[in-house]
Amino acid sequence: MKDTKKSITLSVVIPCFNEEKTLKICVGRVLAIADESLSLDVLIVDDCSTDQSLIIAKELSSKHPEIRVFHHGKNEGKGAALRTGFEQAKGDFVAVQDADLEYDPLDLKRLLIPLRNNEADVVLGSRFLSYGAHRVLYYWHYLGNKFLTFLSNMFTDLNLTDMETGYKVFRKEVFHKIKIKENRFGFEPEIVAKIAQMRLRVYEMGISYYGRTYEEGKK
Repeated sequence: MKDTKKSITLSVVIPCFNEEKTLKICVGRVLAIADESLSLDVLIVDDCSTDQSLIIAKELSSKHPEIRVFHHGKNEGKGAALRTGFEQAKGDFVAVQDADLEYDPLDLKRLLIPLRNNEADVVLGSRFLSYGAHRVLYYWHYLGNKFLTFLSNMFTDLNLTDMETGYKVFRKEVFHKIKIKENRFGFEPEIVAKIAQMRLRVYEMGISYYGRTYEEGKK
């Protein structure tokens, strides 16, 4: 596949809850992927953090005009944060980026290629397809992810390897049609189910994964 290099804007929605230790680094890595053919619209949605996350987000916004910050007055969950971000996104494409450091934003540029070439409507990053570095962590967590993906595939008739992936990139016309109802982690199977119902062109690509331990802040 050859990227056309046509100039586009990518909206990156970053749901954030108590990520003061990683938010600035994460946003810096996202901003670093911009180039002459890729502009960014970065939306940080603070879900009523009780640490310094919102302050850090506002400081970043004051320094970078491409960053916009939104805040929930009460904790509503990751799905609600994504809903807020999706409603405000202005880009040609929209991506989900967790505020921790488990995913490498450089992978977003690869995930955009099938979209930019008009070969896909949605591209999902898979932690279980071979690509890049993968930190070796919890076996039972891995099995749980595989089981949930198996159940999702049964109901959607998709052959995904990683339904729970944190990297999902959509074409603008798609994310405007997806209405998330789940407020918390149920949004992952909800999004996949709605993608399947819309009969979209879905691609999956391997990504790097730098998983955190629970002691390191994994939720």
